[in-house]
Amino acid sequence: MRDPGLPSLEQLRVFIAVIDHGGFAHAARALHRTQSVISYTIANLEEQLNVVLLDRSKRKPVLTEAGKALLADARAVSLKVDSMRSRAKALSSGLEAEVSLAVEVVFPTCTLVRILHAFQREFPTVALRLRMEALGAIAELVLNGECHVGISGWMPNLPDSIERQHLGHMTMVPVASPLHPLGQFKGKIASAELREHTQLVITDRSQLTKGQDFGVMALRDWRLGDLGAKHALLRSGIGWGNMPEHMIQDDIAAGHLVRLDVAEGGAQQFPLFVIHRGDREPGPAGKWLMQQFLAAQAPDEPIADSEWRPGPAPT
Repeated sequence: MRDPGLPSLEQLRVFIAVIDHGGFAHAARALHRTQSVISYTIANLEEQLNVVLLDRSKRKPVLTEAGKALLADARAVSLKVDSMRSRAKALSSGLEAEVSLAVEVVFPTCTLVRILHAFQREFPTVALRLRMEALGAIAELVLNGECHVGISGWMPNLPDSIERQHLGHMTMVPVASPLHPLGQFKGKIASAELREHTQLVITDRSQLTKGQDFGVMALRDWRLGDLGAKHALLRSGIGWGNMPEHMIQDDIAAGHLVRLDVAEGGAQQFPLFVIHRGDREPGPAGKWLMQQFLAAQAPDEPIADSEWRPGPAPT
């Protein structure tokens, strides 16, 4: 038996049309061809593939077992070609092939998900790559060109090549489990008392701020790479730490966590920015994405630049 030939895209699309429109005559009308052309195309395709695709013994052609298997392949090929053409059209008009985004872990997940869904609807041909990091890692990813756009907290000594737009702030609050000694403490908690208990801290995995500690007060700390893990450990009573207020409101209401009455510091405003490299202007999709974050802002009321003062980023 000879090897199957190479079917054309036109043949595959005629095959799909016959099935989708319920027969040769209906497919001919949909494709603006004569019925004889449709019949000839299917016969030629069967000859190319060495298989019978349609059972013509009935009034309406029915897929054979081979036809059922190969129809899925035909659809996949057709969709891939359509996707390629759509992407080529977008690229020729100046649209990026890919946008990479780095987001600070404290940014609210519900807002992020809504923006990502909107991006996929608006730019179906643009691949979106997402990184979730903390502190200096966001700026580092943007600085070294791994990510086009970043949602970052305030970082000291950022190079001039990074441009940023203020989008709002998060409120970070110190919390612990009611089972933890600090959760049972009566009155104001002095810094000396905080230092005696293990603090849970999100790790800054960047070289940009290597060796710098932001908001670390305790003599002993545990460095965690995941905000969810930090949340779970706080609830278990194994340490204390700062968390985004929007993330632990339900825990406080349910009594799983308590807000610590800290004598110095307490709740802190953590400003957030949309950042990108000034010498690498984002394309249309990247700019649209930045505008979505600026429009959404943070869950707390946004504050003007004049209303906040740079300070150590809470961890």
